[in-house]
Amino acid sequence: MPDYSEFHTQITDLFDWPDTDEQWRALELSRDQVDFFHENGYLAGVRLLSDQQIDFLKNELNDFFEDDHEGQELWHEYHRNEATDPGQVLFHALGAWRLRPGFHDVLWNAPFVVAASQLLGGAVRFWHDQLFCKPPRHGGVVAWHQDYSYWTRTTPMQHLTCWIGLDDSHVDNGCLNYVPGSHRWQLLPTTDLAGEMNGLEHVLTEEQLAQFSAPVAIELAAGECAFHHPLMVHGSFANTTPDPRRALVLNVCRDGVLSATNKELLAGIPTVPKGEKLDGQFFPLLFQPKAKIR
Repeated sequence: MPDYSEFHTQITDLFDWPDTDEQWRALELSRDQVDFFHENGYLAGVRLLSDQQIDFLKNELNDFFEDDHEGQELWHEYHRNEATDPGQVLFHALGAWRLRPGFHDVLWNAPFVVAASQLLGGAVRFWHDQLFCKPPRHGGVVAWHQDYSYWTRTTPMQHLTCWIGLDDSHVDNGCLNYVPGSHRWQLLPTTDLAGEMNGLEHVLTEEQLAQFSAPVAIELAAGECAFHHPLMVHGSFANTTPDPRRALVLNVCRDGVLSATNKELLAGIPTVPKGEKLDGQFFPLLFQPKAKIR
């Protein structure tokens, strides 16, 4: 099978790509939405996927749960269960865009790249994707963390995360939770991502603990997304329902972000020397706005 990272344009007709400036402008976030993001560190409830697109991606996702799925050598990471508690399960993988055409083309989903460009304030470059899947009744947690605490191998901190539900997500099945305003906190230590939920509490100040005590549950319909800042503290609780909770995460950065290490940025790909910008096969440019982002 091909390594779809070799293709930096859409290869299916699953996602429309606008032809006119008017069509592009119709996809833009409002000024209020952009302001809300910068004030609170997140923006939720933006619809990115149609029911048809969700079904297409779910069909591809089902392949990844099979032991002998085609293309498994292309994953940057693949954890059938990353949870430390054997009674819970958290499927977590990086690199789906390399394995299947739908997960490849969703990077060039026009509503996504336009919103990302507005929130980043410029051109959008791909960083990496993730899958987080919680099976029915015993789906594991994702511990409280900041994304950039795992990404300091790149600089400056001009990153953005987009969490997209492939199922409805709500409190009972382990939806995303945010600590509003925590994007103004300092960089915190990394946690065991699928381990103890509250591993960050011992490093927080009294003021931060007060904010931390009132997180916001981000309940989304399938196909809706939540964008968040790289320092936003977030996590998700267990899935105790009879239905799965599956999500795709697209991590991007503003064009111009540099490698901060001479080690590999993602497992299994050539190194980007320290001080050189992310570019090339594994870090494609997704969108270059023609005009100033409002």
